[in-house]
Parts: sequence; C-alpha cells; structure tokens
Amino acid sequence: MTCGSVLVTGGAGFIGSHLGDELLRHGYRVRVLDSLLPQVHGPAAGRPEYLDSEIELIKGDVRDPDAVKKALEGMDAVFHLAAMVGVGQSMYEIERYTSVNNNGTAVLMEAIVHSGRVEKVVVASSMSIYGEGLYHDSLGNEYHGSQRCLEQLKTGTWELYNDEGEHLVPVPTPETKNPSLASVYALSKYDQEKMSIIVGNAYHIPVVALRFFNVFGTRQSLSNPYTGVLAIFASRLLNSNCPLIFEDGLQQRDFVSVYDVVQACRLALEVPQESCQVFNVGSGTSHNILEVLEQLAQLLQCEQIKPAITNNYRAGDIRHCFADITAAQNLLGYRPRVSFEEGLTELAEWLRGQIPEDYAPVAHAELSARGLTL
Repeated sequence: MTCGSVLVTGGAGFIGSHLGDELLRHGYRVRVLDSLLPQVHGPAAGRPEYLDSEIELIKGDVRDPDAVKKALEGMDAVFHLAAMVGVGQSMYEIERYTSVNNNGTAVLMEAIVHSGRVEKVVVASSMSIYGEGLYHDSLGNEYHGSQRCLEQLKTGTWELYNDEGEHLVPVPTPETKNPSLASVYALSKYDQEKMSIIVGNAYHIPVVALRFFNVFGTRQSLSNPYTGVLAIFASRLLNSNCPLIFEDGLQQRDFVSVYDVVQACRLALEVPQESCQVFNVGSGTSHNILEVLEQLAQLLQCEQIKPAITNNYRAGDIRHCFADITAAQNLLGYRPRVSFEEGLTELAEWLRGQIPEDYAPVAHAELSARGLTL
C-alpha cells in the first residue's frame, strides 16, 4: 500500500507523532486517535505542539467503540500504538494495563472487521514478550527459556547460568525465540500481537506485528517515570538528582532511534505480504545501562552527578535482550540509519530546552511499598 488514509491509535505520543511525520512526508493522509493521558501529556492534556497541523486529532479512548468507529471512517490502514507502557507500573496497575492494552485491542479489531475497508494493520508489539533474550553456552547450544530464580537474585547474582553452573552468553534474539512473559505489560503486549494476528488471519486482513526494542529520541515524556530508561535518566539529571540503577547497571539492551522505528513502520505498511508477519525492530547492537547513562550525562554536562546503583531487583525485569534484525532487513528492506551516538546527541540537544518534573522517587516508592523490589 502506498498513500491513502491512515489511522494511528496513540498517535499523539512519542512514537506516534514521529510516525505521523514520516507518513505525511510520504504522501499519506493521517488521522490520530489518542486519549491524551495526563501521565504522558501532562495535566493540561491538550493537543501537543509537536503534532503536525496536517494531522487530524480525535481525542478518544481506544476502548470506546463509538470513538473507534468514528476514527476508522474512511481509513485504509491502521497503526495500533495505543497502550499503557511500563513494566514496573503494570505489576500493580494490573486491571488498567489489561483493560487498555487487551480490551482496547479487542474493541479496535472488532471495529476494523465491521468497517470492511481496512487493508492492513500494523500493531506495536514489544521486546518485553521475550523475557530474557537468547543465550548460548560455550558449545553454542541455545537457551530459550532461561530465567533467574528468586534465591539467586537475593544474593545479587545477576547473570544467567545453566544447570551445570556455566555462565551463559547473551546473543541477538530472533523472532523465533519462544516468548517468556515476565510482567503484566509483556503479557498484554503479547495479547495485542496475537489477537491482531488471529483476527487478521480469520478475516484476510494482513497484519504486521513489530516488536520494538528500546526506542529513544525527542518528544519522549520526561515526566512519566514509567517511560524509557533514557527519558527517566534525563529527568533525573536535569533536576540535578542522581539516577537510580537497578541491579549493577551492566544489563544489555538494544537502543533504537525513533526515526528508524517509524521507517520500519512505514515499510511494514508498504511491503506486500500474503500472511501475517512478526518482525523485531531494533538497532542490532547492544549497550549496557551504565554505559548509556555515562554518555548521556557527558552530553548534558552532568558528569558530576553519579548514579545510585541500588543492587536491587525489580519484579518483571530481565537481564539481557537485544535484537536480531535479519528478518526485517531481508523482508522489509529495513536498514537502521541513525547510530546510537548520533541519536543520543540529538536527544541531548532537545533535552536542554526541557523542564521535566522528576517523579522517579514516587515510582520507586510505589514499587517498594508493594514488595516489587528486592
């Protein structure tokens, strides 16, 4: 599909607004359905200044059948990005995450079926569904379902080992790795993905599920303590507070620029397909959390603010996971264009003009009060 009218649920947020820009540049008409949640958009919760004026905004909840039906009128394709986001918060706001993510997807997919017009659906999934990433031992054997036991975590032994006590080595995680759902958020994202694909297959609507890794860039909600780790670090640093690091900070993640993510989204819309498909969207590289923090602090000239390494474990967290992007490269023509260093430099420049509220201590207290940290 090229050109046409596209609905983006959750399209006034971080990734959605950048996706709107990408679609406009390529000749699409863009409509957004967004609830403008105060946790993301602030107490005023009005139309964001960064949202392009050519984008039509409908304020509404994806769980509201009437709002969804209205938003779908005249649309040829749908990007489903609307979701509650945050591993930690999902572990105690269980009903809200399940309602928005699972039920919201059900309402949307039912409306898409009834519309009889939508040609393709692209749903935002998450690397969180993998739980731990893929690991190898010294002989090259794969470990798909490795987990860390509570007794191990209580001793501060953070890495993964096999039954023989051999330290396992993380390797890029492909789409073929078995899901291992470690949080309510991960469960809800997997449900969004599978539900969309099941309905798509039944009604012959092509569906693409994109498993986003750690997306970063401008327009992230800095006052939302459950958003991406870079935004949380930035909020702490800009308020002259020390960032909080769980475990030892050597966890490895795949940080991918929002510009590369929206490129993958557009390609998923435009590349023809005969069946529903799933793709990782990452950079294909990994960085540990301490390394990332050090680079951000240097760019913000905040090197004097040292992190507080808590040596605590947070329920739902995993040790290492980074993307194998071979499938997206081969089948979508996806090529990451923005290096981590380039993306972080742009992010730092944007951050200098922001005045975020630092709610990280509140989030940490919520987790501690419920026994969700060790």
